[in-house]
Amino acid sequence: MAMASAPLLSARSAAVSVTCSSREYEEDDGGAVSWSLSSGTRSSSSSRGRRLPPYRRLLHDEARRLRGERRGQGAGAETPRWVRRTEGQMARYIEDDRAGHVHGRHVVAAVRAARATASRPPGSMREAMASFVTKLTFREMCVVLREQRGWRQAQEFFSWMKLQLCYEPSVVAYTILLRVYGQTGRIEHAEETFLEMLEAGVEPDAVACGTLLCAYARRGRHGDMMLFYEATRRRGVVPPVPAFNFMLSSLQKHRLHGKVIHLWNQMVQEANVVPNQFTYTVVIGSFVKEGLLEEAMEVLGKMKRSRIVPDEATYSGLISLSARHGRGEQALGLYEEMRDHGIVPSNYTCASLLALYDKNGDYSKALSLFSEMERSKIVPDEVIYGILVRIYGKIGLYEDAQRTFEEIDMAGMLSDEQTYVAMAQVHMNAGNYDRALLVLDSMRSRSVKPSPFSYNALLRCHVAKEDIAAAEHTFRVLTKYGLPDVFCCNDLLRLYIKLGQLDKASALILEMTKEDVQLDVGLYMTVMEVCCKSGMTADADKVLKEMHNDGVTVKSSTMVSPIEIYARNNIRLIWEENTSSKMLDCRTDSSALSTTLKSLLDTPGGSSIACQLIRKFAREGSTEEAKFLHEQLTALGVKPEDSATATLIVQYGQKQKLQKAQLLFESASAWFPVGGLVYNAMVDALCKCSKTDEAYHLFMEMVDRGHIRDAVTISILVTHLTKHGKFQEAENIMHDCFAGEVELDTVVYNTFIKSMLESGKLYSAVSIYDRMIASGVPRSLQTFNIMISVYGLGGKLDKATEMFTAAQELGLPIDEKIYTNMLNIYGKAGRHQEASLLFSRMKERGIMPGQISFNSMINAYAASGQHHKAEVTFQEMQSCSHAPDSLTYLALIRAYTQGGCYTKAEEAIQMMLGSNITPSSLHFNHLIFNFLKEGQIDEAHRICSQMRDIAVAADLACCRTMMRAYLEHGRVDEGISLFEMTCRLLKPDSFILSAAFHLYEHSGRESEAGDVLDVISLHGASFLRNLKVGSKLRPT
Repeated sequence: MAMASAPLLSARSAAVSVTCSSREYEEDDGGAVSWSLSSGTRSSSSSRGRRLPPYRRLLHDEARRLRGERRGQGAGAETPRWVRRTEGQMARYIEDDRAGHVHGRHVVAAVRAARATASRPPGSMREAMASFVTKLTFREMCVVLREQRGWRQAQEFFSWMKLQLCYEPSVVAYTILLRVYGQTGRIEHAEETFLEMLEAGVEPDAVACGTLLCAYARRGRHGDMMLFYEATRRRGVVPPVPAFNFMLSSLQKHRLHGKVIHLWNQMVQEANVVPNQFTYTVVIGSFVKEGLLEEAMEVLGKMKRSRIVPDEATYSGLISLSARHGRGEQALGLYEEMRDHGIVPSNYTCASLLALYDKNGDYSKALSLFSEMERSKIVPDEVIYGILVRIYGKIGLYEDAQRTFEEIDMAGMLSDEQTYVAMAQVHMNAGNYDRALLVLDSMRSRSVKPSPFSYNALLRCHVAKEDIAAAEHTFRVLTKYGLPDVFCCNDLLRLYIKLGQLDKASALILEMTKEDVQLDVGLYMTVMEVCCKSGMTADADKVLKEMHNDGVTVKSSTMVSPIEIYARNNIRLIWEENTSSKMLDCRTDSSALSTTLKSLLDTPGGSSIACQLIRKFAREGSTEEAKFLHEQLTALGVKPEDSATATLIVQYGQKQKLQKAQLLFESASAWFPVGGLVYNAMVDALCKCSKTDEAYHLFMEMVDRGHIRDAVTISILVTHLTKHGKFQEAENIMHDCFAGEVELDTVVYNTFIKSMLESGKLYSAVSIYDRMIASGVPRSLQTFNIMISVYGLGGKLDKATEMFTAAQELGLPIDEKIYTNMLNIYGKAGRHQEASLLFSRMKERGIMPGQISFNSMINAYAASGQHHKAEVTFQEMQSCSHAPDSLTYLALIRAYTQGGCYTKAEEAIQMMLGSNITPSSLHFNHLIFNFLKEGQIDEAHRICSQMRDIAVAADLACCRTMMRAYLEHGRVDEGISLFEMTCRLLKPDSFILSAAFHLYEHSGRESEAGDVLDVISLHGASFLRNLKVGSKLRPT
C-alpha cells in the first residue's frame, strides 16, 4: 500500500490525547484520508429524507460498543474517532472480512497472537507472528502495536515489525511505543526509543515530544521533563495543549505551584499555545495556592474572554482567596457570577462564604446562605456546622448554638477539634466557663486528638476562671508543642498580674527571654506593666528601648499605658518613702516618665493624649497621679489643655480639697493664660466647698476678663447662691446674663425661675418664663413644674392649671412629681374634688401613686375636713405597700382634728409610736390648738404631758399657744412650770418672756420676774405690758 498520509493516532491515557500528522496513508482507491475528531453533528450535505445506508447502522453499532467500553474509564475516557470515507470506500468496507469491526479479522488475530506472548518466555514473538509475515500492512502493524497492553510485548513486536519488508522508520510507530513505555513507567526504555528514533533519521513531531513529556510527568520526573521541554523548544517544536495540561497537572499534584506558574508564562507568552478549560483550571488553582489573588483574577479574565465558563473548583478557590485577602465584595461578586452560570456551590465554597460573613459580621446573610443551601439540597459538613455554631454564639443565640452542636453529635458528624472549640468559645462568650470545660473534656474522652488550638481555648477558659493551677498545667502541656504563642503568654501574664503573682510573672518573662520569643505590642505592654508593678523600672525602660530597636511601631496610644504605670508607681513610692533606695526608685520612675512623656509629645496628638490621661486619672479619683502628670507636662514647657486642668480642679472640689484646687488654679494661671474652662471649674469647686461669696467674685472676675460663661457653671452658681440666701447676687448674675446676651439653655432658665420662686419674687419668675418663651428655648417638664409652683404660691390656681394642661399638650411625659405638685395646690386651695379627680386620672394613665402622692391627697382631704376620705386614702396607701411616714400621719391627724375626731387623732399618734416613728411637736399641735380653740385647756394640758412623757420637745408655736391659754385663764402655776421646763430651752420670744414676767409678778415672785426682765433687755426683745393674768376668767 502506498504511503500518502499518516493517520492521527491517539495515545489512550486518562488525561492526554496525542495526535500525529507527520504522514498520511492512502486507501486502495487512492483517496487521501486523515484521522481526526468529529464534531458529532450531521453533515450539512446530507438529505433529511434519504434513507440511511447500511454502513451508517454499522457505524452506530460500533459507536455504541465503544461507549460501553469507555464507561469504566472515568473523566479521562477517549473520545470516539470517526473515519471519514466516500460511499465507494464504505461499500467495499462492509463487503470485506471486518464484519463491522474497525479492523479486519487478520488484524484482530495478530493482536491476539501478540498479546498471547505475555505468558510465554521472552523472544517468542517471532514464532507467534510467523503466520502474519507479509500479511500485514504498515498501518495494520501500527494498529497491532498500539493494541498491546504490556511493554515487553510492544517492545518485541516493534522489533519484529522492523524486520518486515513494508516497514519504514516512522514517527507514528515510535510515538506509539513511547506511549506504551510511558503508561507502564519504563522511562529508560522510552528515552532509548527516542534516541533510536533520532538515529534513524526520523524527526520527532509535537505528538512524539508531547508523549515523552507526558511520560516524565506521569512518573513525577519534573527535572527531566523540564530539560526535555527546553530541548524541544530549542528545536522549534511546540507540544500540544494536552501535553502542557499533563505537565501542569503533574507539577500541581506535587505542590510545585511556582513551577506551574513559570510553565504557564512560557506557554502563553513564548509558545503562544491557546489554553483550554483544563489549563485555566490548573493554573488558577496554583495561583490560589500561592496566594496571588491579582494574578489569579487576571487569568480568570482571560478565561472569560475566551468564552470558557469556569468550573466550581475554580470559583471556590478564588472566593476563598478573595475572602482571605479581605476582598469581601469581590468574593460575593464571584459567588453571584457562579450562581448566574447555574453552578451549584460545594461545601468548601459555602464554608468560605460563611467564614467571610462571620468575619464581616453579616450574620443575617450567613443565615440566608445556610437556608439557600437547604433549598439547593447541599448537605452541610461539620466545618459548615462549626461556623454556624460560632455565628450563633456571636449574635447571642446560645441555645441555637447548643442545639446545632447537639444535632451534629446525633448525626455522627462530630469529629473535628475545631467544632468542639467553637462550641467552647460560645460558652466562654456567654460566661459559662464550666460548660466550656465540659465540651473540651468530652472532646478528649472521645479520643479526638487535641492540638495547640484546643489547648489555647482551654488556657483562656482557666484564665477566665482564675484557676491558676489549671492554667499553669495547660501552659506546661502547650510547651510540649514548643513555646506557646504570644497570646497564651499574654493571657497567663495577665492572670498573674490580676492575682498579684508578680514573682511568677517575672519568671515567665525570663523564660520567654531565654527562648527569644518575638513579642507583639500587647505582650510588650504586659511585660512593661509587670516590670513597673514589680518596681523594676529599669527593666521597663529596657523593654521600651527593645520595642524601638525591634522596629515595633509604638503608637501614641501605646505609650499611655507605661506613662500611666510610671505615674501610679511614682505616687505609690512617694507614699512608701521609708528608705533611700525607694526614693532612688522614685527618681528613676520620674526620669523614665519624663523620657517616655517626651517621646509621646513628639508624636502627632501626643499632648492631647497626655491630657486625656490626666482627665482619666482625675475622673477615677486618682487626683495625685493626675496632679503629678500635670506637673510633669508643665515642667517640660507644655501647657496642659484647659479641659485637663478644669477636670482636676472639679475633682478637688468634689473631694472638698479646696486648697489644692486653689493652688492648681494659681499655678496654672501663673505659667500660662487660662481660659473660661478653668475659671468655670474653679467656680464649681468653690460652690461645692460652700464658698459662695468667693465663687461669685471669681465669676464676676471671669466676666470682666471676657471669658465665656458656661451655662452649667451659671446654673450651679445661681443654685448655690439661692441655697445660701444670696438672692441679690443671684439676681445680679441673671441680669448680667440677659444684658450680655449669653446663650442660655433650658436648665439655666429653670434655675433662674426657681431662684425667683425661692426668693418670693413671683412676678420676676413669670417675667423670666416669658423671656424663655420669647427666646425660643424649649421648655421641659421641670419648667412647667416650677411654674405650677410659682402660680400655686401666688394663689393663681387657674394659671397653674393652664401650665399643667400646656405640658400635656406638648406631649411631655407627665410624671408623678408634677401630679403631686398639682395635688398640693388643689389641696391648699381647698379644692379636694379636683384633687380627687386628678388623683384618679393619674392612676388611670398607669402612674402608680407613691408615698408623696398619697400624702398630698390626704392633705387635700384634711384641708377640707374630709376625714373619712382621708382615712380611705390612708388605707389604700397601705394596701399599695407604701409604708406611712411622719408626714402621712401628720396629714391624717390634721384631717381628724379638722373633723373633730380627736380620739382618732390620738389613735393615729399611737399608731406612729407602734410603727417606731417618733412624733414631733407638729403632730401634737393640731390636737392642742383645737382643744384650746374649744376651751378644753385640761385636754390640751394632758396632750402636753404626753409629749413630755415620750420626750417630744414642744416647738415655739406650741409654747406660745399654751402660755397664752395659761395666762388668759389664770393658771399661773401651770404656766410657770411650762416656762421653766420647756420655754427656757427655746429661742427668746417677746410674748413668752412677757407672759412669764406677768405670771411671776402675779404670784409674788418678784426676783424671778426681774430675771425675766433682764433676759428681755439682754436680747433686745420687746416687753408686752398690756398682758393680764386671767383676762378670760368670768368675774365671780
